[in-house]
Amino acid sequence: MARLTVEDCIDRIPNRFELVMLAAQRARELGSGAPMTVDRDNDKNPVVALREIADDTVELDGLRRKLVYGGEPQQDDDDIEGDLGLGDEVGLSGDAVAAAAAAALAGLGAEVVDETAVEEAAPTDENQA
Repeated sequence: MARLTVEDCIDRIPNRFELVMLAAQRARELGSGAPMTVDRDNDKNPVVALREIADDTVELDGLRRKLVYGGEPQQDDDDIEGDLGLGDEVGLSGDAVAAAAAAALAGLGAEVVDETAVEEAAPTDENQA
């Protein structure tokens, strides 16, 4: 078993803070039963996660999305038309995507077809205090 150094991982992720956050996210996934892309070699999950990052066997963009949005895409995300691409964001589902898209359209000065989504997404006078 070769010794793992931070320099092995810095080539892929130059920011050390981001490296720690992504490695921790991957270690949590491994702890939840996600398949490993490298041999365990009697290492614990954080070390395996760093080895996966260093060996370029794990997709970093997927880890970033899960870290930021938390969770997997919802089943009804593909059913929404005109969502300005918000349905692709992890963690947003049907009603949340529709409300966010309507609020974005209203902010751009576009005509909104469903007024209720904008009213639900817009802050009220009571919420602003």
